[in-house]
Amino acid sequence: MTRTIEAAEHVLQIEHTLSPRLKPDEHTLGFGTVFTDHMLLQSYRAGEGWGAARIAPYAPLALDPAAGALHYGQSVFDGLKAFRGADGGVRLFRPDTHIARLCRSAERLCMPVPDAAAALRSLRTLVALEQEWVPRAPGNALYIRPAIIATEGFLGVRPAQEYLYFVILSPVGAYYPEGMAPVKILVEDVQVRAVEGGLGAAKTGANYAASLHAGERARRRGFSQVLWLDGREHRYLEEVGAMNLMLRIKDEVVTPPLSGSILPGVTRDCVLTLLRAWGVPVSERPITIDEVLAASHDCTLREVWGTGTAAVISPVGELAYLGTPITVNGGRTGELTQRLYDALTAIQYGRATDPYGWMVPV
Repeated sequence: MTRTIEAAEHVLQIEHTLSPRLKPDEHTLGFGTVFTDHMLLQSYRAGEGWGAARIAPYAPLALDPAAGALHYGQSVFDGLKAFRGADGGVRLFRPDTHIARLCRSAERLCMPVPDAAAALRSLRTLVALEQEWVPRAPGNALYIRPAIIATEGFLGVRPAQEYLYFVILSPVGAYYPEGMAPVKILVEDVQVRAVEGGLGAAKTGANYAASLHAGERARRRGFSQVLWLDGREHRYLEEVGAMNLMLRIKDEVVTPPLSGSILPGVTRDCVLTLLRAWGVPVSERPITIDEVLAASHDCTLREVWGTGTAAVISPVGELAYLGTPITVNGGRTGELTQRLYDALTAIQYGRATDPYGWMVPV
């Protein structure tokens, strides 16, 4: 069945699936392996602009073997979540900020930028259609993956002339199987994720592909992820895995600045907002691995954690650098780390008021 939704300057055709999928057991959900019945699609062609967005049954994409995304890496994406609140309602967490970041990423890779307001309306319509897929089990959510890829078939290094914007949805459990348990992180001193002046501030597959080799080596050695150092001197802390990094040294929270090689995380911004509202001293400044070693030696390194959409807050219980283990807070989750996780998830699941307007009903 196909129907069309019309609103002011907004037409969205919906083709309903004829083969609904079985919904998974919410208590055994992993991350990113189950997908809902429908997806959003919108095509672009140079000289014509963006076509009409439409919702269709979830299905494989048909791509030319010479598509620009496959050969020249013109591909960007973002990730956000929808939560089922304590009242049963479904709300998106900061969708406007995520769409804005997707647009910045597309611009950086010479890709056409969708109309942000229209993209947000279409995304909300898709989630509303699939709202029964939003888990009810505590700690779960609906992960939303918008992406733009170059679809024109050609061989030659230039921006493509044709693109596809699409959105898929996935009900998810905890990103890390260990949940909020502190993780072990290996400080990577050879390979780098991104360099200043490169693509680090854009959410593109190239950055994640660059991280796979070091991440796999770390996992084989018993670590959950790697802590990336800068690409020039291999001294300055950048990201931890695919998350932004924060440290509590003495009574101050320190996080690397957004200097172009680090993704401007939405959860990072939320955490900084909460910390400042609580009166916690915060500094966005360069921090070296030597400073971390010194803080560990004089017992002023109190907490370390990562922030990101998938895991929200991930406590770090141990760092390892050049064979030297650095235990953080006795390997336990710190009080500020826990407080941040509790505060953010309480807002996301509607257990606390939302003074910042982060939650948007579908």
